[in-house]
Amino acid sequence: MSLPQLLSAATGELALFAGVGFFLFAIDDLAVDLIYFTRTFWRSATVYRHFPRAFADRLPPPTGRIAVLVPAWDESAVIAPMLRAALARFDHPDYRLYVGHYRNDPATAAAIASVADPRVRAIDIGVDGPTTKADCLNRLYAAMTADEVADAHRFKAVVLHDAEDVVDPLELRLFDRLVERAAVVQLPVVPLLDPGSRWVAGHYADEFAEAHVKELVVREAVGAAIPLAGVGCGLERGALDRLAARHDGRPFADASMTEDYEMGLRLGALGLKTMFVRMAAGTGGGAVVASRGHFPTTMGAAVRQKARWIGGIAMSGWDRLGWTGGLGERWFRMRDRRGPMAAVLLAVGYLAALLWGQLALARALGAPVGFTPSPGLRLLLLANAVLLAWHVAMRMIFTAYAYGLGEGLRALPRLLVGNVIAIAASWRAARLHFGGGPRQWDKTAHTFPRELPAMGRS
Repeated sequence: MSLPQLLSAATGELALFAGVGFFLFAIDDLAVDLIYFTRTFWRSATVYRHFPRAFADRLPPPTGRIAVLVPAWDESAVIAPMLRAALARFDHPDYRLYVGHYRNDPATAAAIASVADPRVRAIDIGVDGPTTKADCLNRLYAAMTADEVADAHRFKAVVLHDAEDVVDPLELRLFDRLVERAAVVQLPVVPLLDPGSRWVAGHYADEFAEAHVKELVVREAVGAAIPLAGVGCGLERGALDRLAARHDGRPFADASMTEDYEMGLRLGALGLKTMFVRMAAGTGGGAVVASRGHFPTTMGAAVRQKARWIGGIAMSGWDRLGWTGGLGERWFRMRDRRGPMAAVLLAVGYLAALLWGQLALARALGAPVGFTPSPGLRLLLLANAVLLAWHVAMRMIFTAYAYGLGEGLRALPRLLVGNVIAIAASWRAARLHFGGGPRQWDKTAHTFPRELPAMGRS
């Protein structure tokens, strides 16, 4: 076989491989979209005609005490303003912030100490850091439990937040009531836009706009457990004890890079109810109760963070959690774990497009080379083009719904940025997973907004 024939054959095989994979993934995504819109229209036509919508500012008065766990390693730049903002914003009469820091991180300890408020409990977890985030959370859980014994007063719910989060004023009131109905309550996560990083930080806004407006709603509708995002989530106090009893008093999975994700699935596997809640703050319209915060702004930081998610969910999660539960649960575990395969398909697809373009250019310049797809491949590519147009439209619509028309339009080119990050992150995740690491907190640098954001539509 001559070199031109070899290149043509390789282009066809690569295009076919990527095309079949893209088609299967697109049908999977289309099923989520159809369930979401069917459910939305049905609830509008039936449920909301007979029952009024709930609003967070109309919830009954709180009845319990809330513990907020905030693990912190190397967070001296953000932890103090985060705590001050939380203390100023939380609309709840009885809560305590447990903030964990390491003994070899005096800067973070000093920043926590600068916030003089009896509701803040600075916990020196007694070891050098970093360990893992789960280890820090487990030590905060132990400190909280010790306080319950000393005070003879048990917490009603435990809320998780990170050191860079902008908390919602009404979230504790919402958790206070809803943990009476579910063991896990996850609020939407709304990335804050960074004018200096429209493309890298901005792609998180696009992804969360779809995931936390549409996908988690469908996940709950088909009976799959809701995974925790690690922020803006509330846990019924007894549910944590049930996990702790099964794991030597340590409810958070020490060996996991995504202990938050696993927490929701493990509680769901115990038969406990998990719930995703998008509740409007008030009747004025617009804002929902949500956790907000800045996401990585550089390509390197985004790759590191995404690698941690992919490695923890798609690779370690497969090993640690397996395939259990009903059809809906297994479907969404498959969706959670398709990231590495999606990255392979993207890389192969881009390579096929590059070879095809080079062959077309060479032929246009008079070289006796080229690639002519078979009728079957043409039909597959046409179907994929239609499905891609639908996918792009969904991404732009949900982003526009959450952030406005301008960001909705930017979501189109940001798809390419997200694809590049996904490919690089999957490669890094594979290297770390099969190389036996990381075994400590692989965190990225955080920022806290100088001015607290107004509550947006998201």
